[in-house]
Amino acid sequence: MNTETQDIESPHFRFWPTGLPRTLDWPQTGLADNLSASAARDPLKAAIIFYDAILSYAELDREVDAMAGYLQQACGLAVGDRVLLYSQNCPQFVIAYYATLRAGGMVVPANSMYVEREIAHIVRDSGARIALVGQELHERLRSLVQARELDHVIVHAYNDYVAADTDLILPADVAEPRRPIEQGVAVAWSDALVAGHDREAVNIGPESLGVLGYTSGTTGQPKGCVHTHASVMAPVVGSAAWRDGQASDVSLSVAPLFHFLGMQGGMNLPLYVGATIVLMQRWNRDVALTLMQRYRVTWWSAPPAMITEFFANPAAADHDLSALKLLMGGGAAMPEAVARRLHDDYGIVFNESYGLTETAAFILGNPVERGKRQCLGIPTFDVDARVIDPATLAPVRLGQSGELVLNGPQVMREYWQLPEANAEVFIDIEGKRFLRTGDLVHVDNDGYFFMVDRLKRMINASGFKVWPAEVESIMYGHPAVAEACVVGVPDAKRGETAMAALVLRPGCVGSTTAEAIRDWCRGEMAAYKIPTIIEFVDTLPRSGTGKIQWRQVQAEAAALIE
Repeated sequence: MNTETQDIESPHFRFWPTGLPRTLDWPQTGLADNLSASAARDPLKAAIIFYDAILSYAELDREVDAMAGYLQQACGLAVGDRVLLYSQNCPQFVIAYYATLRAGGMVVPANSMYVEREIAHIVRDSGARIALVGQELHERLRSLVQARELDHVIVHAYNDYVAADTDLILPADVAEPRRPIEQGVAVAWSDALVAGHDREAVNIGPESLGVLGYTSGTTGQPKGCVHTHASVMAPVVGSAAWRDGQASDVSLSVAPLFHFLGMQGGMNLPLYVGATIVLMQRWNRDVALTLMQRYRVTWWSAPPAMITEFFANPAAADHDLSALKLLMGGGAAMPEAVARRLHDDYGIVFNESYGLTETAAFILGNPVERGKRQCLGIPTFDVDARVIDPATLAPVRLGQSGELVLNGPQVMREYWQLPEANAEVFIDIEGKRFLRTGDLVHVDNDGYFFMVDRLKRMINASGFKVWPAEVESIMYGHPAVAEACVVGVPDAKRGETAMAALVLRPGCVGSTTAEAIRDWCRGEMAAYKIPTIIEFVDTLPRSGTGKIQWRQVQAEAAALIE
């Protein structure tokens, strides 16, 4: 196909980033090679700054090697073995991630908000036998160790990597000193690091398995997305080129590294270009403001809700943010008023993009110089994005709404051990394998994609996916709940939030409170899944076949909020 024909069929090429090719020569190396190259190029440069403590590229590379050797020699890690990474943001997360890859393993990043029941499913489904875990989360793995479902647990304390003289306000888990480790399969991170095991070289290439990232499905059961080194590398290389990432950049990393938004934009991308990561364990807008000024942050990848809260801080006007040149985000649309203020008051571009766990994040993106607000963007390097009728799978006309389907180098290989789910999510179009996203979109005359709705019944709370079926299933376990319907409703801060309409059991009406149910939920599910609104109703609307009409519940709830 010649260029002229492409331009006619794909109007977005008229707005392609200036000076960039339409296709890239993708690296034929493993993800861990990115760190090796950056460390060789500038070994003394700061790779990670964690509450004023600096870890150079040489030190980071050395500790990755040491931990990789321990995983191989002490834990028996073989090529392709899955390794659970269960932690909040910290240097140990970065080291463990790259050590697992360098040793030939497959990283299984788990949401640090998962409670014991949820993390047990991830361990059992993935088959991980080794875990690297933050000390405050260690107790949640105890039953798995006792049942011999985990053979090795390496426990880290965030405080080990904090500067002793920092003036920053530390989160409670970061301020806590290292706890003693009970004898058994668990070992302290510091002991593993100095054990002196040499790393054995393994043959890792672009098609080697790299990351098993879990996302929830419409059934409510998390599904593992199988990513190779190549499919994780593609969004990293593509995003760096798209947004002109440089070694001179300084990236504020606060979005969770277990989530692909933080993993790619806050860790893998900066290490690929040789930039510096200013890492926060958890969100605090005042600390973020200090760090941004102190270290002259140039890039920040975060959910729109976090960025909105940051710039709502009255103290922002008294700090020097002049180095910040680009904000990146996804998972939810940036409110128009906030995007306008960022541009008008600070001269900062908010670059919106679109991605999924199934695509290792970045796959559609707005050109930085020609972006549209509240827009998913255009297909990036070597990506074929189409809109089809979800019922017939036939293409729809330009401007009509339909389901977004994607083909590109970042699309996952498959769902882990779920052949039926794979048969549903992948379709063949003109001999090419496309991923069905379940998202309804339309394309404007310039070839830009805009979100319309979701086919799947999913709630997007600050970029985190909440599946109503899963939450309902858990809430049915409460002794006072007879029926439950969970829906998404608009929320000014989170974009969407979960609302639960509950029918209580006889005898529980009047004696059960919404707050009591939320307290119960805190022990049963991650915090972001807990319904922020709980309404008690006499009955739930049902169809002629007896199915609860969740759309009606959602519409009525949204009307009440308005």
